[in-house]
Amino acid sequence: MDILLHGRVALVTGAAGHIGRALCQELASHGASVAVLDVREQDCKLVCEEITAHYGVPALPVPCDLANDESVHAAPHRVAEILGGLDILVNNAGFVGTSGLSGWVTDIERQTTQTWRQAFEVNLTAPFTLCRESIPYLKKNGYGSIINVASIYGVLGPDMGLYEGTSMGNPIAYAASKGGLIQMSRWLSTVLAPDIRVNSICPGGVWRNQPEAFVERYKARTPMRRMATEEDMVGTVLYLASDLSRYVTGQNIMIDGGWAAW
Repeated sequence: MDILLHGRVALVTGAAGHIGRALCQELASHGASVAVLDVREQDCKLVCEEITAHYGVPALPVPCDLANDESVHAAPHRVAEILGGLDILVNNAGFVGTSGLSGWVTDIERQTTQTWRQAFEVNLTAPFTLCRESIPYLKKNGYGSIINVASIYGVLGPDMGLYEGTSMGNPIAYAASKGGLIQMSRWLSTVLAPDIRVNSICPGGVWRNQPEAFVERYKARTPMRRMATEEDMVGTVLYLASDLSRYVTGQNIMIDGGWAAW
């Protein structure tokens, strides 16, 4: 185990998902205690068991519905009380294009206001609340770091031709909420400096056994000629979480295989 984050406490949301689990493992492998936040308690416990068994660091399950403001409000305080502080906040959870909400992946004329509100509640309001409630703990040691996981579609418009002939899509509320998350990160970075650094990352498409036609189109649009994996995300998050980036704040880092360069 490396000691890059030894003695620090990280809270990761969406921690039982593909990217979230990889982030938890990476932070733990460098010595951080990890609070594992996701909606299902059993999933949180499973990730915690994996972390403790493989890395020998404390891991705390934090079951939390990000659409429940009371639950979100309480999460950072519970983490700080049990793990002894909070130094790193990774807002990774969110509805994505495959979340299966009603009025979500459909023509713009059928994308509903209710679903728009649901997406913003989880993708933007919950991260705002977590950031706000974490501030006293993140400021304490002078090296607090907030990392917000946005998307290339918070910066760029979609090419709907990628999804032709598949059940996949790119809802407007997803793009708008992720764009809001990027700007929230910039705003917070200037207000919370110098005690807390705030940055965002924008993953490109992550391979999830999507339809072959989609994957081939996506690869053709990407200079690296492949989709991303979870492992492609962890290095940047580790960098932003640690003192390696101690003079880096207010940045939005594209992890997209060169997608935005074209």
